[in-house]
Amino acid sequence: MKLPKTTLILILLTLGLGSFVYFYEIRGATVREEIKEQKQQIFSFAEDDVQSLTVKTKKLTLNLERSPESSNPKWVIKSPISGPANDAIVSYLTDLLVKGNSDRTLLTPAKELGEFALDQPQATINITLKNRQSHQLILGKSNFNGRFLYAQADPASKPDGNINVLLVSTDFANAVNRELSEWKQPVDNSQKLPPLTIPKPTPTNSK
Repeated sequence: MKLPKTTLILILLTLGLGSFVYFYEIRGATVREEIKEQKQQIFSFAEDDVQSLTVKTKKLTLNLERSPESSNPKWVIKSPISGPANDAIVSYLTDLLVKGNSDRTLLTPAKELGEFALDQPQATINITLKNRQSHQLILGKSNFNGRFLYAQADPASKPDGNINVLLVSTDFANAVNRELSEWKQPVDNSQKLPPLTIPKPTPTNSK
């Protein structure tokens, strides 16, 4: 049966509209969401790209380097002491740097840095990659409800004199505000214990 020309046109229009809805609304929404997430990511390097870290807080300046050896520990402390680092603690920080997102970005005049405590930050993290590129994350104070920290990533003023202030997870503060003892590799006390000796039974004289 031959369809009327107008019916055929309507079918083609319906198919075309369905394809448009799928590719623009459904598939396009997925792509736009991925782009949105990428824009919110603080940094774009991988964990294996990180060669060294310098963590500066109000109590401590710590220099960490990736161990040249493939065996544990992966990280070593270079200063203020020398020795193996606590890989779990360092990995917690690097994981935040690699996967951390900014909840939103505030365009702010550079002269207002003090309002976010970014002029005298609670911590500064300097990152050096294996390709010699460097990055920096500056952590200021908490926002009004304590859910986020004000921060700057690779701070630079824009041509209009404004800066980007990020809202990042408070986990960053937990990751860096530590005592030196926490950064050191834990001591395995089991290796210091003397070997267990079982006393021999005392022979008894039989009568």
